[in-house]
Amino acid sequence: MWIAILIISILALILGITYMMFKIRHIPFILKLSKDKRGLSLFISLLIIIIFLVIMSFITTVINSVVIFLHLILFTLIFSLLVRILKRVFKLNYPAYSAIYLAVLFSIAYLSTAFYLCKNVWPEYYKLTTEKETGSIRIALLADSHLGTTFNGEGFAKLLVKIESESPDLLVIPGDFVDDSTTREDMITACSALGSFKCKYGVYFAYGNHDRGYSRNESSDFREADLISELEKNGVTVLKDDHVLLDNRFYVVGREDASDERADIDTLLSGLDTDKYIIVLDHQPNDYENEADSSADLVLSGHTHGGQLFPITYLGELMGANDNTYGYKQINHTDFIVTSGISDWAIIFKTGTKSEYVIINIE
Repeated sequence: MWIAILIISILALILGITYMMFKIRHIPFILKLSKDKRGLSLFISLLIIIIFLVIMSFITTVINSVVIFLHLILFTLIFSLLVRILKRVFKLNYPAYSAIYLAVLFSIAYLSTAFYLCKNVWPEYYKLTTEKETGSIRIALLADSHLGTTFNGEGFAKLLVKIESESPDLLVIPGDFVDDSTTREDMITACSALGSFKCKYGVYFAYGNHDRGYSRNESSDFREADLISELEKNGVTVLKDDHVLLDNRFYVVGREDASDERADIDTLLSGLDTDKYIIVLDHQPNDYENEADSSADLVLSGHTHGGQLFPITYLGELMGANDNTYGYKQINHTDFIVTSGISDWAIIFKTGTKSEYVIINIE
């Protein structure tokens, strides 16, 4: 899915740069500089776009500069259409370049809100019931911290204090705790914070597609073994196609990520006492059919970031990469919850969603 998004983004960027060149060239000061010469005005417009992208790349990152520019293109298209309608219907004489000014102002407001929704973290609450004689369980769920994107290790530690104040019985992390951009210092600080987290049954971690890294090597700041060592040193239980039975009442099962070799869900849950409540951590929400036919009672996932950016919000579902983008579903006897995550990978904006941690009360 991400390859498709990348290809679409590159094509949109190329077409967008071409479109914006022809829009920008009509701005009065560019016409004056170019002495109204078409070729020169287009060259100046291209130069302005390049300078804008370079500056945004230094202020944020290359990926985020592209995100900003794509939004500017989108809003320029929308306001150009709006200006054209106003001119035709109400006979208002707006200059063509006014759409660019409106698009810039709207982009600043829109993306500032998107940054706020990504940078800050809100609680999301679910209340579930079960016919099993399990008693009550209060679960804290956080996923997709991608340490280093919107907060460092210290920021993660502060967030854990907030989650701890919710008095959960256990904390579960279904993947993408770190990624390739995470520093060793932030990883160690965050793991230490998990070690200080106070709850009755402890902290449980299952792999996401980024935790092992895609570009780590001998010279990397840390490797997978270092991450697991720090987690386990701080009392975090790492579940890799494995399970634990807690208080003789409920299981926590951690699936290997779908991007790696793993057991099928029936094999993974075989031998478990189905009279007890079974919680499955599965980073990517893309095995709902099999999990709904299994003995799993609750499946917790992340990965989607809540759709990340409108209008690509539900692209994963449309392409068949995900069974759900965000929120709660029930299929057969199994409850499914997908969180939008407490941060993002690389992109510092969220539109149509927000960063969150989840509190689940099971009765």
